[in-house]
Amino acid sequence: MGLSSPGSAGADGDVAGVVGELDLASSPSRLRVDVLLDDHDRMEMLRAEARRGLTRRPRELPPKWFYDQRGSALFDEITTLPEYYLTRREREILRARAVAIAELTRAETLVELGSGSSEKTRILLDALGAGLPAGLRRFVPFDVCLPALEQAGAALLREYPALEIHAVVGDLDHHVGLLPRGRRCVVALLGSTIGNFDPAARAALYRQLRDVLGPGDFFLLGTDLVKDPARINAAYNDAAGVTAAFNRNVLRVLNRDLGANFREDRFQHVATFDPERELVDIRLRSLDSQMVDVGAALRATGVVVRHQHGRRVSAQVHCHDVQALCHVNRPPSLVLRVAARWCLHESDSRRIVRRRGFHETDAR
Repeated sequence: MGLSSPGSAGADGDVAGVVGELDLASSPSRLRVDVLLDDHDRMEMLRAEARRGLTRRPRELPPKWFYDQRGSALFDEITTLPEYYLTRREREILRARAVAIAELTRAETLVELGSGSSEKTRILLDALGAGLPAGLRRFVPFDVCLPALEQAGAALLREYPALEIHAVVGDLDHHVGLLPRGRRCVVALLGSTIGNFDPAARAALYRQLRDVLGPGDFFLLGTDLVKDPARINAAYNDAAGVTAAFNRNVLRVLNRDLGANFREDRFQHVATFDPERELVDIRLRSLDSQMVDVGAALRATGVVVRHQHGRRVSAQVHCHDVQALCHVNRPPSLVLRVAARWCLHESDSRRIVRRRGFHETDAR
């Protein structure tokens, strides 16, 4: 369910540049944090996307807005639930294949998009020889949350004191093309985060990657596979109700940041896998007819939200077919060849797809 992060475009669609640069006093030479969006940018994008999404039929909000500090904590809890197989399966594949990844890429720079706590990344860092003379020299975690990046970066420095960490606070929709470049680079997008992108958004992400990847660089992609619908539905409808709380948290974000007055207890979490469209439709269904004050920022633009009984606000998470995965995700503007692909069991797991940029080899 890896969800993308809030963006930084202003109300007119412009993208912010570098807002600031932080060097933490604890280790100024080894940990650098570039901030590509600030709170003002984030608020402008939230207003714009809430305005668009809440006036559509059906109403939709991008998955990025599930994430704030509370949402991130809830998602970390989701990854430990017995129903949520994705994180466990991906970790198993990484443990089994990290050495092969290291031998194939010989990476000097590892970029992780949507890095969060970088918990699974340590498997790759160890295999790549992070901080060793002939190993990985730099790690670039990319995430929307500055406190999370600072915390994860400080922890990684304690574990890998010779590793250079260049963290970037930014948004997957706008700032990937601004990432720092390096020799023999691997860009990793794990946790099935790619499933939060519809085809148009996915193509836009790949256009950004075109500006980052060069000859000899690699793109490491982790994505969920189409499988038994019961298995997928259970993952998004856990018995403990953590995913339901995570889903409703977007209402808290709207209430806090826009001054809306959504009542969480009047919305029901509904998540269903659609095998025809190969996606999980995640909804908040209104339990009764209600009028919602969406806050002064949206009232000023004429947005009024009336929820009839059963009406929903939705987001979507895509799964992928094991045979078509490489074709539906390969944009014509980004020349990529499949270097390797791995899964545990194609019928009941996920796989890591590795793509090699600007090379003709197709290794299996």
